[in-house]
Amino acid sequence: MKIAIYPGTFDPITNGHLDVVERASELFDEVIIALARNSQKSPLFRESERLELIQASIAECFPQRANIRADAFQGLLVEYAVSRNATAVVRGLRALSDFEYEFQMALMNRKLAPQITTVFLMPHEEYTYLNSTIIRELARYGKDVSDFVPKVVAQALKEKFEVKYH
Repeated sequence: MKIAIYPGTFDPITNGHLDVVERASELFDEVIIALARNSQKSPLFRESERLELIQASIAECFPQRANIRADAFQGLLVEYAVSRNATAVVRGLRALSDFEYEFQMALMNRKLAPQITTVFLMPHEEYTYLNSTIIRELARYGKDVSDFVPKVVAQALKEKFEVKYH
């Protein structure tokens, strides 16, 4: 069985992320959207909230696909991938600017776990400008983000900023 890990902080998960997940789910028997605990970031949503949003987004966007699931991990990505018997790590590339960092990480991961292959997937061009930071900023200023994220995420963002600033 070919298992792929799609890691990220997903704060929040976007339609661009889900587009990459969909592409990966066509290539692999199982795709694990792996929520990374990143101590260098200060996320808007708590880890439990992000995991719930990922799970709800999977149910909303891929109701017929049983090969996509969510999980969370701490530590090195390749160690997590090995622990899940993964054969690949999937990374999304939106622009050339993403490539240098992702390439360095892929080479280091290959050095640490040569049996894990990094697969780069490009999202559909309509999502190449999307990232979680932009989505959070739009939502912070009360803009409608429903074209960019699943409904459950748009609602969670709306609620988060209503609570935070009212």
